[in-house]
Amino acid sequence: MPITKNQAGGLGYKDIKTKRRAFLTRWLQGIGLLISLVLVYPLLRFLGYAVKPRPRYRSVAAPLPLSGYHAEKDFILFAGRHKPFAVSRTCTHLGCRVSYLEDKRIIECPCHQSRFSPEGRVLNGPAKRNLKPLAVAVKKNNDGTIKEYVVTL
Repeated sequence: MPITKNQAGGLGYKDIKTKRRAFLTRWLQGIGLLISLVLVYPLLRFLGYAVKPRPRYRSVAAPLPLSGYHAEKDFILFAGRHKPFAVSRTCTHLGCRVSYLEDKRIIECPCHQSRFSPEGRVLNGPAKRNLKPLAVAVKKNNDGTIKEYVVTL
């Protein structure tokens, strides 16, 4: 009986066709995966990545009024006997701008009446989270008196 090409270790036509088809299938799957990653990666990055804004610095000249607080668009600065501190004026419930009620010594949201302590802790209302605390640096003159407060937003 004569030896055929398949028996001699070579590949037949059907074997070559099957291997070629498997190679092309794998190659196209790889290209498809690569294209999917290239298209999906920016979307995933957009959804899960937050770019932190550069900090902004606001200076408030000292001394503060006798009331002991200073309110601006973005923050309320308190300076009393203790270390000065500032809180954000953005309500944690829906983002309304809160106001300090000096007679009641509370911070209140005009939209839904969430109330906060001067330190920014939730007292009552629909807000669940405290107001964001902000860093305050004190700049002094050569004689040690306070020149200004610098709030980092």
